[in-house]
Amino acid sequence: MRRSSWIAAAALGLLPVAGADAADDDLEITFNDHCRECHSFIKGDNRLGPSLFGVVGRKAGIEPGFGYTDSLKDSGITWDEATLDKWIADPGAVIPGNGMSPPYGGVSDPAIRQRIIAFLKTLAPKTNGGP
Repeated sequence: MRRSSWIAAAALGLLPVAGADAADDDLEITFNDHCRECHSFIKGDNRLGPSLFGVVGRKAGIEPGFGYTDSLKDSGITWDEATLDKWIADPGAVIPGNGMSPPYGGVSDPAIRQRIIAFLKTLAPKTNGGP
């Protein structure tokens, strides 16, 4: 194999990895555009809203160090994709008196909601000994 062919093949082999990183970056931008004003995605970094690190699969109202409303703490909800989609669209319809809406009015575009949820899923704690 000629050197130029080898270099081209090696470069093409990197494209899927670079593409995955770019896709994750795009999801993070969507999160930042719609959620970052109040939420962090860093574990334990509660702000106006709780940290959303590991939120997918977590029960509502249990993030340590955040002052949830009683309605959120007592909701019994576990954050799965369907519940998050409804919540991001209209939190007040999911849990009245939640402390987030108003002022948050929700995201009406389902494609944007799905991108936010896809990003939140990347923040799940590792179960194989990772953080």
